[in-house]
Amino acid sequence: MYIPEIYRSQDQDLMKEIISENGFALLISDQEKLCATHSMFLLKETSDGFYLETHVSKGNLQAKVLQDGDVVLCDFLGANSYISSSWYNHKNVSTWNYEAVQIRGTIKKMNDDELYQHLKKLTFKYERKQRCPMFAEDIGEEEIRHEMQGAFGINIFPTEIHIASKLSQNREEVDFQHIIKELQASPEQNEKRIAEKMRKLRNI
Repeated sequence: MYIPEIYRSQDQDLMKEIISENGFALLISDQEKLCATHSMFLLKETSDGFYLETHVSKGNLQAKVLQDGDVVLCDFLGANSYISSSWYNHKNVSTWNYEAVQIRGTIKKMNDDELYQHLKKLTFKYERKQRCPMFAEDIGEEEIRHEMQGAFGINIFPTEIHIASKLSQNREEVDFQHIIKELQASPEQNEKRIAEKMRKLRNI
């Protein structure tokens, strides 16, 4: 991913936030042919860093061709919003503000117990927000292990990390403030989120 220096971030906390809040992301590989699968990711922190967990259907070509040590690319898109040139105090072009993470890494296939624990953690993450949550313990281990026969789980160990945070850093203060004002007035949550990020960037 090409990131101009002004938008390049080294903020590991931002990376974790983007992955945690946007865990349904793209798993991209080029073994045999270029493939991209939307799949659910978890970030697992370790004593010396982190790795990613995900799974795809065994019917997926990626499940049929990926082997330990193969390289994949994981693409996460965070908050993002169109920025109209009509919001500037001079003629210019429109653009898009966004936060994103791309992680390139090598894979290691999960064994059955690792896949089971991965699915338990995924279920907990998303079910705990539900009005009547259905956790793995409620579903039962036998049922989960039966269903996971159709799943292919992998761990991804990062070799490259790219974090983009494009928040109008190149704009003068008058335009920066006006962009925030227009975004805040929008009913769209993504636009409000970008406005919040921009305010935090310049301590507004």
